[in-house]
Amino acid sequence: MLKLHQFVRSWGVPNQSHFCCKLETYLRMAGIKYEIETGIPSMSAPKGKFPYIEDGDTILGDSGFIVLYLKKKYHDLDKGLSEAELALSLAMQRLLEEHFFWATMYSRWQYTDANWQALKQGAFLAVPLSIRDEAADSYRPVIQQQIYGHGMGRHTAEEIFALGNQDIDVLSACLGDKKYFLGDRPTTLDACAFGFLINTIGVPIESPIKEHALSKNNLTNFVNRIKAEYYQDLQVA
Repeated sequence: MLKLHQFVRSWGVPNQSHFCCKLETYLRMAGIKYEIETGIPSMSAPKGKFPYIEDGDTILGDSGFIVLYLKKKYHDLDKGLSEAELALSLAMQRLLEEHFFWATMYSRWQYTDANWQALKQGAFLAVPLSIRDEAADSYRPVIQQQIYGHGMGRHTAEEIFALGNQDIDVLSACLGDKKYFLGDRPTTLDACAFGFLINTIGVPIESPIKEHALSKNNLTNFVNRIKAEYYQDLQVA
């Protein structure tokens, strides 16, 4: 059986990692059987991070490449989409993964001390309690440097949240009054959007982005529908 390596569940959401949540949601939407192994990613993991999968002799990292693999071997949620719909799907996923993600990372790792304390409790559960604070505090500047290197961290908090709120507006406009982003059935874009939205509105990390997302009824209803349909076995906040 396919094995999904990811972080320990926390905060009552499927995973505190946007990308782990995206991938597990794709697996569930596609009806692919899997088992979970949790822990701390090591340099032996493909690309040195979570998520990654083991499927027989195949070991593969990066949620995007894994989804491509799953589409070819198991089930393609995007089968039947038009070229225009596939293009829109890819563009929206890029917005989530390459832009919106970094605004939410700033909220977690840099914005307020309260958020940082919440993150330490939720993101470092696999680390022994005796060294958890030390491990978290040593890792924090690494992530902050990544945020700065991306470019998002070079802006003021006000500017970062303005950019994140623009992304929320785009997501809300794209979803509109549809059940899913591209119609009446789930696609890869829905798995991705759920992973990123629930890690914005469903976690104890406060920011103007979270407030703005919660004001969009179609986005909150979308998250609630995915939770109810695909994560009935979890008590998802």
